[in-house]
Amino acid sequence: MLAGVAGARRSGPAASDVDVIVAGAGVIGLGVAWRARLRGLSVTIVDPAPGSGASRTAAGMLAPVTELHYGERPLLELNTASALRYPAFVDELERSSGCDIGYLRCGTLVAAWDAADMAGLRDIHGFARSLGLETELLTRRQLRARVPASASGLVGALAAPGDHQVDNRLLHHALLRACEREGARMVRVAAREWLLRGGRVVGLRLADGTDLTAPVVVLAAGAWSARIGGLPPEALPAVRPVKGQTLRLRTVGPPLLTCVLRGSVRGCPIYLVPRGDGRVVVGASSEEVGFDVRPRAGAVYELLRDAQALMPGLGEAELEEVSTSLRPASPDNAPLIGPSRVPGLVLAVGHYRNGVLLTPVTADAIAGLLADGAMPSEVAPFTPARFEPAVTPSRH
Repeated sequence: MLAGVAGARRSGPAASDVDVIVAGAGVIGLGVAWRARLRGLSVTIVDPAPGSGASRTAAGMLAPVTELHYGERPLLELNTASALRYPAFVDELERSSGCDIGYLRCGTLVAAWDAADMAGLRDIHGFARSLGLETELLTRRQLRARVPASASGLVGALAAPGDHQVDNRLLHHALLRACEREGARMVRVAAREWLLRGGRVVGLRLADGTDLTAPVVVLAAGAWSARIGGLPPEALPAVRPVKGQTLRLRTVGPPLLTCVLRGSVRGCPIYLVPRGDGRVVVGASSEEVGFDVRPRAGAVYELLRDAQALMPGLGEAELEEVSTSLRPASPDNAPLIGPSRVPGLVLAVGHYRNGVLLTPVTADAIAGLLADGAMPSEVAPFTPARFEPAVTPSRH
């Protein structure tokens, strides 16, 4: 386990710029930096364009229940733990930053397109209830009563009253402001390569040739985390880019939707996330195309088609924005949180579809590791060590 770094800059044998460098200024990186500053550590954040990646394109769903999949109970428990932290996290962040972050306790409905979908929702309902999670099955009539603008052909829904949302862009802005107010330094230059000394990470060399040093570097650069040079291939973080597109629509008149509405239209997943200002976020496509972030017309068409299948009135909305970014996915679609195999390098990567949801629990876990050298048990299943090859004892 990593030793706490508080004071290491002053007592260590080599001079360092700060206690901690955080590479990446999305919501995960900024959350770590903010929490580390609150623990008394000096922090430098490195990112050429803070908040320009997945943190901007995300929809901001806080959905531990409606993201539930069989066989992912540890991830469900982590997601649930982070969702439970959100109210206190929001209160503290809004006080620290002076900014509203658009946290809405609106609940989520998952609509059934046909009888087969409804049968699947009954299974999820039973599984969720067996885990102590609150869900409710709705008939067609009950769904229409809650969401009058939903399509008349939908056969029912699953309600998850504890699955809420936050405005991801407001969240990022507030985290950036909180980091600034707490005295974290922001360096808006890309990280080019790792600085290594005796097999240990001791800092970063930036694209402009500047070297930054620290006892610990936290890597939180999302899908780009494996593209910083200087590490041997076996030490690169196990993350890959998954392209996603979201749309932002603006409606006029009374809101069509006051809760998150999800569904699967002929096998294609779709979600609609209403904002308080009349916008609706529609998402999201999912494509394994490397680092290609060009918007694809077909994906936009498919999202609009399926959104209107759930809520026909969206056909009259203004198409305000198409956003494209890369989700950071790991081999098991769960995050890597904790020390890497390289001394001095800590990972906070691979959050895939749940980066916004997992910001509080990841930030607290990494800040605790940095300050005290220990992490909570709830993140134990998500250490990077799970992807390291097992060592087979030699036989003589």
